[in-house]
Amino acid sequence: MKTVLITGAASGLGWALSRQAFALGHRVILVDMNAALLASRADTLAAEDPARVTFRDLDVTDGDAVQALVNWVQDNEPSLDILVNNAGITRDQIFMRMSDDEWDSVLNVNLTSTMRLCRGVLRGMMKARWGRIVNISSIVGATGNPGQGNYAASKAGMVGMSKSLAYEVASRGITVNAVAPGFISTAMTDKLTDDQKSKILTQIP
Repeated sequence: MKTVLITGAASGLGWALSRQAFALGHRVILVDMNAALLASRADTLAAEDPARVTFRDLDVTDGDAVQALVNWVQDNEPSLDILVNNAGITRDQIFMRMSDDEWDSVLNVNLTSTMRLCRGVLRGMMKARWGRIVNISSIVGATGNPGQGNYAASKAGMVGMSKSLAYEVASRGITVNAVAPGFISTAMTDKLTDDQKSKILTQIP
């Protein structure tokens, strides 16, 4: 049994990942900023095996809170074996109208928080000489998408960061991978307009 920490765990892809990790017999730490939904999700899993699930509500853009989470895991768990950086947001806008806040908020949630969590867990993984880091990127990071310059930049940055980190830590038994899903029906994609959805769908064989 491994201990798996998943961010953005309360909904969409994160909740699917959490259920799958739990079904595989791992202990899961669910992390999300939606405290009420997070608690409900944890209760769902705890009904089957309360010893294998815990949760922490967290704003991943708060650097001090991220470090506090890492400290809490180190103090309360025998190890953190697998980190899944899934938390992500969109704030779509055409480039010429994109505000600094729209740019910064997406980069902070999608990319900077991923860096902080990776950095935070590395010491323990390196000491154990074993670890798995999975960063959830997006196909948009490779293709681009109109109105999503901030999102595409954050997801492309995640790929480059993952490749660089993988080179640094592979010799210590730690793997780092970026997974780039395509178009998945979640609350995030529900925010897209019908026109945006139709254009994306034409690109899918």
